[in-house]
Amino acid sequence: MKFEKMHGAGNDYIYVNLFEERVDDPALLSRRLSDRHFGVGSDGLVLIGPDEEGDFSMKMFNADGSEGAMCGNAARCVGKYLYERGLTSKKEIALNTKSGIKHLSLTVNPHNNEVESVRVNMGKAAFSASDLLRSQVMLPEMIDYPVEIDGQEYYVTFVSMGNPHAVIFMQGIDDLEIEKIGPKIEHHPLFPKRTNVEFIEVIDRAHLKMRVWERGSGETMACGSGACASLVAGVITDRCDPKALLRLKGGILDVEWEKDNNQVFLIGDAHFVFKGEVF
Repeated sequence: MKFEKMHGAGNDYIYVNLFEERVDDPALLSRRLSDRHFGVGSDGLVLIGPDEEGDFSMKMFNADGSEGAMCGNAARCVGKYLYERGLTSKKEIALNTKSGIKHLSLTVNPHNNEVESVRVNMGKAAFSASDLLRSQVMLPEMIDYPVEIDGQEYYVTFVSMGNPHAVIFMQGIDDLEIEKIGPKIEHHPLFPKRTNVEFIEVIDRAHLKMRVWERGSGETMACGSGACASLVAGVITDRCDPKALLRLKGGILDVEWEKDNNQVFLIGDAHFVFKGEVF
């Protein structure tokens, strides 16, 4: 089976073209290939295929084999893959994902015909946590909601971008022991289906610093949907403006929230790393 490895802001996935390849057990394949010691090494697996509703489909699986609903960084990479590998000549692409159709806008360099950046309409941000709570006290929203972990309170703002995000604003995220705190929030009883966790440090109203613990993958270099959720959380708690740059471990993402129609946009580049073949 042939594959290509790509990354967006360091968020790396293994991409398989289902127009040419067949994958019978993507969960098993993702666990096998994502292993950074015995496999290819990645945050997960992305399958690119045909679709009846959109132009193409994207299915993504985390490193532990669980299927993810959406990944903004992966969507940008898919846009670059589709265009530069000749599957489409469109610069506006409707990509069907588990969380619905996402619209990609490609910026192409006219001199070398390479995709320089991709703008993803990530859709609407949702704030209701009611369907995620196990308790009988059904909260309509979680905004700076106190969650105690190992005797310390963390204030969670819940935002869904088609997948769940627990956004926590705090200082000193560089020194955060994310490998200890991240999984405890990911598996907290408040989130029976688990959650992604973003730790955000406000630099100023137009610049945020972010570390992310992704459900099913652990700490990653970046998370596009997490960056979107973090910006929205910052706006509704009056910590940042509706347009800001988010600095992640793997790079910088440009995020904008059009509040009037509740549409969130993610802009960033995407990169091929290498091609390979597994047996």
